[in-house]
Amino acid sequence: MRRKLIAGNWKMHGSLTSNAGLLAGISAGIGAESGAPQCEVAVCVPAPYLAQCQSLLQDSRLAWGAQDVSAHAAGAYTGEISAAMLQDFGCRFVIVGHSERRAYHGETSAVVAHKAQRALAAGLVPIVCVGETLAERESGATGAVVQEQLQAVLEVVAPVDTAQLKNLVLAYEPVWAIGTGKTATPEMAQEVHALLRARLAAADAEAAAGIRILYGGSMKPENAADLLAMPDIDGGLIGGAALKAEDFLAIVRAA
Repeated sequence: MRRKLIAGNWKMHGSLTSNAGLLAGISAGIGAESGAPQCEVAVCVPAPYLAQCQSLLQDSRLAWGAQDVSAHAAGAYTGEISAAMLQDFGCRFVIVGHSERRAYHGETSAVVAHKAQRALAAGLVPIVCVGETLAERESGATGAVVQEQLQAVLEVVAPVDTAQLKNLVLAYEPVWAIGTGKTATPEMAQEVHALLRARLAAADAEAAAGIRILYGGSMKPENAADLLAMPDIDGGLIGGAALKAEDFLAIVRAA
């Protein structure tokens, strides 16, 4: 049985004051939920707020993480944040390969793969994002795109340490459904999740059975239960709904 994971991606939002209220609301909510232990809950926040998370959440059941990590261990890489630095702030998770990083910062699948490997080597859990654009979906290329993105990660991680595969988390985020209000139907999402799990199984069947695959395309309280009912959807990577405690908690309850 794969434990559900609901991870909030705050993107470039937040302030010290507003964060304190949001984190308090989420922490209180998951503390009050009788079913919460069946679901792992996390927030991935802008790097300047990691210290605040560490201070406010260290005694809570709400985990925290970062939105990116360097593919390098250390060195002359101005503006980069290493996996060891994220460890210093108690991070459990880090998002790698989000579509916005791929689109706006030119990150290739190879770069994403090395970031994932660097996170795993440091004991962090990388949430590796894959997904297709609207043009790729309409041309029938969804399967080829997401498998290529996943294959790049497998080629870097598996040869180094096959046992590390089980610590990966994948997030399928159809680019056309991020922040647009559009959502893949549960059946559409399940089809891609099943394809990803089958590709993982070809590399390591045991690891594939345990790897969590999240849905990351505009999951919200209204559609969460139907999406999470699908057999290969193991949670959500939540954007806009993660910025309101009541919406985020509603998704946690659905999980």
